[in-house]
Amino acid sequence: MSDRQTLSVVIITYNEEENIQACLDSIIDTADEIVVLDSFSTDATPAICRRHPKVKFIQHPFDDYSSQRNRAMEEASSQWILIIDADERLTAELSRSILEFLENDPAVSGAKFPRLTPYLQREIRHGGWYPNQRYRLWRKGAAHYEGEIHERVVLQGKGVSLKGDLLHYTVKDLSDHADNVNKFSSIAALDRFNRGKKFSRMRLLFKPAGKFIETYLIRLGLLDGFQGFIIAVVSSYYSFLREAKLFELQLPGSARPSNLPDSYRKKD
Repeated sequence: MSDRQTLSVVIITYNEEENIQACLDSIIDTADEIVVLDSFSTDATPAICRRHPKVKFIQHPFDDYSSQRNRAMEEASSQWILIIDADERLTAELSRSILEFLENDPAVSGAKFPRLTPYLQREIRHGGWYPNQRYRLWRKGAAHYEGEIHERVVLQGKGVSLKGDLLHYTVKDLSDHADNVNKFSSIAALDRFNRGKKFSRMRLLFKPAGKFIETYLIRLGLLDGFQGFIIAVVSSYYSFLREAKLFELQLPGSARPSNLPDSYRKKD
């Protein structure tokens, strides 16, 4: 057996029965331990996880993404932690890169790698969707998440980049994409409101057009065919909704967006 550093893969879930089995299958040969923190799913997610030999399954009510991920990391027992989502998969190349990295006893705190998104039967490699590298692998205790609504990783120390893609099956189809845009524009608008940012008519008018130009032309989304055009239009619509919902939140007597759960709160 290799003397490599040990690895806990950490996943947070809620009603992920369509994704979780394929996710677990992609990491079974890489992980020494898999920690799944579930927000009391009502589908088959708990049953799928509980019968997996490497899964440590825990449940806790959802507060926010940062709190949930930090709570899950506390349950990990390995020397290194890898964070992935249920709709993500390790490719064979990325798995090899991670194992080689851990075998070399790296003198760094963490590692990042590209995330590749299949969308409408095409792998999207432009428009700001790729390589989209983020830190997902770090020594236990060397990183944590911050932010109640938009979480971000705070890494203590230096990091490196690894080869291999993390596949991200972010949406099933255009209808699912539209639902995500509606949800995450609500989250972003509420985040801005709670941080004291004010609605701007100029942003509402010009930001959507600017986002289309950035995604389709500057970041070369046009090279991703008609899928790249669709992504640019939807990204523009996201920018519009985010600003329009900020306007709505600032109206007297308005509540948080109705498509968000009670854990998301408006600070008056």
